[in-house]
Amino acid sequence: MTNKVVNNAQEAVKDIPNNAVLMLGGFGLCGIPENSIDALIQQGVTGLTCISNNAGVDDFGIGLMLKSRQVKKMISSYVGENKEFERQLLSGELEVELIPQGTLAERVRAGGAGIPAFFTPAGVGTEVAEGKEVREFNGKKYLLESWLRADFAIVKAWKGDTAGNLIFKGTARNFNPMMAAAGAITIAEVEELVPAGTLDPNEIHTPGIYVQRIFQGENYQKRIEQRTISIPTNATKDVKPTTVSTAKGLDKNQIAKRIAREIKDGDYVNLGIGIPTLVANYIPENISVVLQSENGLLGIGPFPTEEAIDPDLINAGKQTITMQTGSSLFSSAESFAMIRGEHVDLTILGAMEVSENGDIANWKIPNKMVKGMGGAMDLVASAKNIIVAMQHVSKDGKSKLLSNCTLPITGIHCVKKIVTELAVLEVLAEGGFKLLEIAPNISIDEVKAATEGKLIIEGDIPVIEV
Repeated sequence: MTNKVVNNAQEAVKDIPNNAVLMLGGFGLCGIPENSIDALIQQGVTGLTCISNNAGVDDFGIGLMLKSRQVKKMISSYVGENKEFERQLLSGELEVELIPQGTLAERVRAGGAGIPAFFTPAGVGTEVAEGKEVREFNGKKYLLESWLRADFAIVKAWKGDTAGNLIFKGTARNFNPMMAAAGAITIAEVEELVPAGTLDPNEIHTPGIYVQRIFQGENYQKRIEQRTISIPTNATKDVKPTTVSTAKGLDKNQIAKRIAREIKDGDYVNLGIGIPTLVANYIPENISVVLQSENGLLGIGPFPTEEAIDPDLINAGKQTITMQTGSSLFSSAESFAMIRGEHVDLTILGAMEVSENGDIANWKIPNKMVKGMGGAMDLVASAKNIIVAMQHVSKDGKSKLLSNCTLPITGIHCVKKIVTELAVLEVLAEGGFKLLEIAPNISIDEVKAATEGKLIIEGDIPVIEV
């Protein structure tokens, strides 16, 4: 058997040249090849094109490579809270190709599977579609996307053996399996390296055929981006009371509580970042709901206690979480197959703008802010039902419910219902916002004044129960 074992990260990456194309596994800071990234920084290789869902944070992961100006181009789905990544993008110092997260996962998977191109609904009607072939299948439009391959793929696993077989832990699987298959040379760093034959073949996630080099990493920091914990019930007496919101209309928790009433027994639900994550706190106890996270988990449980935090178990918002009984783990490609295949019943996400035709904008303000589309474009292109949680007006008092979106579009004709601090509204198929419910102490005239798009009012409008 070919000897795939190398001594350390420095030996593993020593022949990576300037201007190489690299794939680096991980989601946020979960499952990133820490040792290999450190070795690349020490080596000083430059001009790199890095394919990664995001770029870590400013002071860890790929963020450090951006800081040391080793990266020429990033191919990612999400900028997130990495300020240096965003700054270099907006200033033009860094070439950036932003891709919907599911499309990114599938392009990588296609590269490893030898499929040069495929059609996907994500990004139709957005700037992602510019210059690409659009074709209609069964009455729905799809974009032609091409595979992604790399000179080197660098992945991180929990366990591996000397034959190159890999096992991932929790949501640290994410992009790692697909990238392992899509690199001309794949380097795997593992927390535990064992002799061939030690691992149960039934538990292997990535077969050794995809791995050319493997080593046991050292001193894993496994940093947590959003350390989120639950408070034990016996500790609530020691918690300081939260400040009561004095803003008019519903607060964020009340918006989430109202949206929770839209969830049906047996639903598979995807919750976006921000207000949508709060919806989980208000799901009625008498119904059974399974929460899906696009980084590879079906069956999200509550936030963990401090003692139960696992850095290898996070949700799409990078928050630490637990798993429900009956949950399952999988790769990011499998996760978006669930979404693209319309197996998710309900998607709840935030927005910066929604148009009266149901278009949504939530990922970019040109020349000012670019967070990336993440998985949003995939979700809005394929979910059966989409509810938006958002503020009705901006901080300067301008309406966010418009005739037409002014910001770059995330998806077209997709939003079904909106819950804001002022009201609950339905987006009609023929266009327009139909007022369904109104927040306590809010008048219909106030909703009219706050809605730039066509507002439809029929009969008596009930008050939202809070």
